[in-house]
Amino acid sequence: MQEIIRAAYVIGRRDFTAIIMSKAFIFFLLGPLFPLLIGVAAGSLGGQMAREVSKPLIGVMMEAGPAQKLVETRTQLTKALGDGWFPDMKILALDKSKTAEDYLTDKANNLSVIISGTLEKPEVTGAGGQAGRWNGEIALLSGYALSGDASKLPSVKVNAVKETAGDAKMVRQLTGQAAQTLLFMLTTLLAGMVLSNLVEEKSNKIIEILAASIPIDSVFIGKLFAMLAMAGVGIIVWSTLGYAILSIAGAATVLPSFPTPAVGWPIFMALGVVYFTMSYLMLGSLFLGIGAMAATVREVQTLSMPATMLQLIVFFFAVYTGPKLGQTIEQIACIIPLSSPLAMIARAAQEPTLWHHGVAIIGQAFFAVLLLRVGVTMFKRNVMKSGSAGRVDGNQKRKLFGLIPIKG
Repeated sequence: MQEIIRAAYVIGRRDFTAIIMSKAFIFFLLGPLFPLLIGVAAGSLGGQMAREVSKPLIGVMMEAGPAQKLVETRTQLTKALGDGWFPDMKILALDKSKTAEDYLTDKANNLSVIISGTLEKPEVTGAGGQAGRWNGEIALLSGYALSGDASKLPSVKVNAVKETAGDAKMVRQLTGQAAQTLLFMLTTLLAGMVLSNLVEEKSNKIIEILAASIPIDSVFIGKLFAMLAMAGVGIIVWSTLGYAILSIAGAATVLPSFPTPAVGWPIFMALGVVYFTMSYLMLGSLFLGIGAMAATVREVQTLSMPATMLQLIVFFFAVYTGPKLGQTIEQIACIIPLSSPLAMIARAAQEPTLWHHGVAIIGQAFFAVLLLRVGVTMFKRNVMKSGSAGRVDGNQKRKLFGLIPIKG
């Protein structure tokens, strides 16, 4: 056992150093930032365009006095209630040669609906659903315009409490879903590195030389934990960079205020690290098993597709069961090893009990070891029987990354 651990450390150190010191790792760290920046820019631009497109303009085709009174009432109520309650209004000149339909079809005006008639009996003309969309607002404006000063609204006394049971439950569910999404994205983004590294070394026969030099258990364990350490470095870099950006931009104006999870922020973040580790080890072990089954790079890509689809199914299942705390389906999600990290992090946001997290972590660790053992067994059957690894002589072993042969 000591030899296996020592050899796994050598493999892990070699893989970790090779990845961290490579130029590709720098681009790997920068890779997620570009889609994020593009997504933020596209979302901001799309939101601005949507606001511009959806901002209606209502034409007022009345006598000058009532029309001016209606527009002034709209201005007063907007000041009292805030922008967004009432659409913009434009007074139209009364022209006997033009009807409401003529103004609506004139592209120069770009009107959504037209108010005509009188304040006592206003009429709304518009296309399709637009004609009835603003009935309530127009009736309110007409009523205030008839009654007098619309700026004299009654003041409302607000009695604020820290939180209510219903609000706390809802916002903690949102915290759990946000944690599930982040955990899934990080695991999916980083766990694939295990498979790509194995595919590369299978294609150039390095993995077979390693298998002939040291115990294959050590090779798999070393690779898995080297990639986990690399993932940790990536998360630390991204977190630091994100914190710096938010500090400069002002986090309060960028991010919503997430409520305190039921277990508290320190324990919640610690559980997040543990569940990411468990999820990464299980998914990485699964990918190593897939790589062990495949004889070629094409087979690896074909076999990894079901695993990718399985990840999405597990994620959607965990998100679906997140709000159903204590129900049978949520308990099943907590028991199934692959969905357990996602389901348990959502439970940590809503439920303060801690002992069930220990049980879940033990089960997840056991399943990760089981997947790793299956991958090792399958690799031995597919590679070690090929005979190519057995033809490696001692000099090749010593030259390979400076490794010393270890009897296994």
